[in-house]
Amino acid sequence: MGGVALDVGATGVKAPDGGWGWAVLAGCFVITGFSYAFPKAVSVFFKELIREFGVGYSDTAWISSILLAMLYGTGPLCSVLVNRFGCRPVMMVGGLFASLGMILASFSTSIIHIYLCTGVITGLGLALNFQPSLIMLNRYFDEKRPLANGLSAAGSPVALCCLSPLGQVLQYQYGWRGGFLILGGILLNCCVCGALMKPLVPPKTLKDNNLEQENPEDTEKKQKKSRAKLLDFSVFKDCGFVIYTVAASIMVLGLFVPPVFVVSYAKEMGTEDTKAALLLTILGFIDIFARPTCGVIAGLKWVRPRCVYLFSFAMIFNGTTDLIGSQAKDYGSLVVFCIFFGVSYGMVGALQFEVLMAIVGTEKFSSAIGLVLLMEAIAVLVGPPGAGLLLDATKNYMCVFLLAGSEVFLSAVVLATCNFMCIRNKRPEPEDKVDDVIEIETETAKRLESSIPEEEHEEEEKGAREEQEKETQKEVVMELKEQDEKVEEIREESRGVDSQEVKFPKEPQQNGAMTQTPETCL
Repeated sequence: MGGVALDVGATGVKAPDGGWGWAVLAGCFVITGFSYAFPKAVSVFFKELIREFGVGYSDTAWISSILLAMLYGTGPLCSVLVNRFGCRPVMMVGGLFASLGMILASFSTSIIHIYLCTGVITGLGLALNFQPSLIMLNRYFDEKRPLANGLSAAGSPVALCCLSPLGQVLQYQYGWRGGFLILGGILLNCCVCGALMKPLVPPKTLKDNNLEQENPEDTEKKQKKSRAKLLDFSVFKDCGFVIYTVAASIMVLGLFVPPVFVVSYAKEMGTEDTKAALLLTILGFIDIFARPTCGVIAGLKWVRPRCVYLFSFAMIFNGTTDLIGSQAKDYGSLVVFCIFFGVSYGMVGALQFEVLMAIVGTEKFSSAIGLVLLMEAIAVLVGPPGAGLLLDATKNYMCVFLLAGSEVFLSAVVLATCNFMCIRNKRPEPEDKVDDVIEIETETAKRLESSIPEEEHEEEEKGAREEQEKETQKEVVMELKEQDEKVEEIREESRGVDSQEVKFPKEPQQNGAMTQTPETCL
């Protein structure tokens, strides 16, 4: 559980860690921002909805609650759809649902219509975009995955800082109906982000075509087997996944409580409304830089195998911040609280899904995240309302922050201690790990060799022989050319010698003095 699950993806293709993956990261950044910030941005229109339909604040608050419930509670449904149809089609349909919900809500005549349109339809559309985007991010990044998770998680505070002021402008200019209609058009960008999620497909070779032609029945059987597991419940057999699910569910009970009540806490101290709202801006600004920074730290060689303990430290940091922040007595202390809470909150957001990816791996991540989000949905629905009931009973914000901090701190203790016990009892020695890796490599090599047909071996051997024959022929031709050149040189030399021998006796014939012999002189 403490280490990173190294794999090559569900399609057998190794994560490129770049290339088109950066486009996937950009799409995941936008989707994460819409998914987490949109339920909070809609709250800008609550006052006009109260006037329009004559309902209370608690009635309008159900819109954000239903949105979050759909985002988390439909996790298993998203896993089934992704495993059946793939990430890109699911995200395209989800973008249409998200936009359609807001457009229909602009024509609502009662608060129930807004529950169904904005809460259910738009919430389902955002859920169909959020989970597949994380799955694709996990498939495109392996070594740089912590950094990618940190950058994508930064979309939440960035979108919150942009959508909330935009919602206020739309409310003043066009009213809540015009604002809902424009926001529905903005959500169509989810379809654009879905189009960026190009699946990783291994390149087809002659081997694959021959196997498909020779054994079409085998390919059909493989497809049926792959379609059979639309939701893999075998992840519950992994002790690390069970520990993470329990710890994450406890953490969510108190993680979202301070951002909800910190503004009211400041107003209770007598702070102005504008200064109280500035606390969330400070928190979001710090969060923007904390998430990518934590992603860079989690990607270090020494830290990444221990990312579970870094996640535990982030939760301890967050819980301790809540416990200390409960003793705040003035506005300055709340500003300091928001700074430290933004750092710890950003660390938790950057590491939350990175740790889950490291535990279960790529193949089971699509099912694991759906089941985890379902468990967290229950905690999301119970946590803030439970804190509200405690506030109504005690009339003291200190108790609310103490409860939230203790819940997050408890989740860190559960995750760290249980993870340490599992590693100590089940962690193999390094030599055993090396032997296992060698055995796995040899088995995969044998499987690859056995999967290649004999005809392809023969074709490869014939090709190698032909290449060797061509090389030998070239060498022979070069040798013959060299020999011919040497023979010509020898002939030219011999011709030169012959010409000298022929000319030498002719010269004395032309000179009469030289041609006379001693006998003629006498």
